[in-house]
Amino acid sequence: MPSAAIATCDQFPSLYEDDRLFADALVRRGWEVAPRVWDDPAVDWGRFDRVVIRSTWWYYENPEAYRAWLETFRAAPGRLWNPPEAVLANVHKGYLLDLERDGIPIVPTVLARAGEKVALGEILARRGWTRAVVKPAISAGAANTWKVSDDPVDAGPACFNVERSGRMLADALADRDMLIQPYLPEIAEGGEWSLVFLGGAFSHALTKAPAEGDFRVQFRYGGMVRPAEPPAGLVEQAARVLACVASPLLFARVDGVLRDGRFLLMELEINEPYLGLAHAPGAADRLADALVALGG
Repeated sequence: MPSAAIATCDQFPSLYEDDRLFADALVRRGWEVAPRVWDDPAVDWGRFDRVVIRSTWWYYENPEAYRAWLETFRAAPGRLWNPPEAVLANVHKGYLLDLERDGIPIVPTVLARAGEKVALGEILARRGWTRAVVKPAISAGAANTWKVSDDPVDAGPACFNVERSGRMLADALADRDMLIQPYLPEIAEGGEWSLVFLGGAFSHALTKAPAEGDFRVQFRYGGMVRPAEPPAGLVEQAARVLACVASPLLFARVDGVLRDGRFLLMELEINEPYLGLAHAPGAADRLADALVALGG
């Protein structure tokens, strides 16, 4: 009987509900399936034929340990999915600038390195941004992310004026890289698009929208996820992003917004994305079939 470990975190030791659909689909295909917490030192990852990264959330609180865990799989090609080399390159969101150099349209991004002295007001003025979003380069779930605006209309959760944001950015840069991007009104107006690919093929699309008065689309902040039919050309634009990844991928989520018909990439999620399997009939089976198709 083939075996698979589904890598999770200690907040969801029995798997997040969306991932249980995938686990059940594998069991129906005759696989032994076991959830395992990624940083549990007692786990023998070598006893599993496949290890699938799913809800390894909060990894960003100890990124060096996470990188070390990923590195252990280099000696066993084909065991970890997505492959360790692809995930290692995806953990730091500076990969966006690499994709931009490859010709992918991205949300404009400034990368500020840890230890740098950065004048946030000057960056906004130079770029012509009246509103912005600041986030860690290694993070998930909009943790330690805030909106920058001097407009009282924008007052709301995690929104600070330029002066205070500048001080917050200086504090954050003491020990981490940070990203500065323009605020995207498209997210509040039409939602952020997520295009999900399983086994290299397009599976389904979602839109994510923030709660009223917020800018973050994550569940913990009241965001909502809905299945959606992508407009013409969107899937093809998302597929071009994936074509820039050298490694084969079991799963991927391509996030961004549409602006005048052009897809602007916000994130390429190939580490531990929420895939919204519950929102797409048959998606869990497609993911299971893709894993089975990897062979021995």
